[in-house]
Amino acid sequence: MRTTVDIPDPIYRELKSEAALEGRSVKDLILRRVTQQAAGEKPSEKIKFPAIKAKNPGSLKLGSEDVYEYIPFP
Repeated sequence: MRTTVDIPDPIYRELKSEAALEGRSVKDLILRRVTQQAAGEKPSEKIKFPAIKAKNPGSLKLGSEDVYEYIPFP
């Protein structure tokens, strides 16, 4: 079924950004959330990653092995 919904610009920008980070379309993201809501599921919590401090911000280059120095894994 097709429908039209007015979404305020700030909320749409947030949805678009989140969809891009997940590699999905905004349509897919909205459909997933509507489906979860209809099924009574709670939305998943966002994962917060720790900040990595560097002497020269923006210059820290990490290889796949180097990341273990900065972020503790179980």
